[in-house]
Amino acid sequence: MNTERQPAPGSHFADRDAARQAVNLALPMLEQGIRNAAVGDSGFLYIVIMDPGLDPSTSEFDDAILYEHAIGDRAKWDADYARFARDKAKVCWRTGRDGHTVRHVLPHLLHKGDCGIWGGVHIDGIVVGVSGANPWYDEAFAATVAHCLKAVSKARALERRDAPDLSNP
Repeated sequence: MNTERQPAPGSHFADRDAARQAVNLALPMLEQGIRNAAVGDSGFLYIVIMDPGLDPSTSEFDDAILYEHAIGDRAKWDADYARFARDKAKVCWRTGRDGHTVRHVLPHLLHKGDCGIWGGVHIDGIVVGVSGANPWYDEAFAATVAHCLKAVSKARALERRDAPDLSNP
């Protein structure tokens, strides 16, 4: 008997292109934000979006990463923002909670080696981790991207012919 895990199909409407669209919708705000020292002084931002159709019971973390996006010149980074964003996304993906809640309300859900810094969100199954700004702004940016992905997915579901019949409850 073959016990290898078969790859899960992932989200139908929230695919890589939808994630790219969501980031592009949020980019003006994100780019403006990283120029503001009150938001964060790194001048860089990294975004990790997880496939909402995949979870820890169906896939490995790395396989569930849907899309990643860097803002700012990576050659000038003063820290590994990509790793931090992935770590934040991983905690949210694994727990099904936003990073702030896990860090400050449910720290018993943290595993040894987990990122204890918040800045990731879990909104209606959409997980986004962001790093580069102060954690409260990372969280706001992550939530914005998540809601943009949700909007893009809703638009696709209503426009595409292969969508489930949403009019019949």
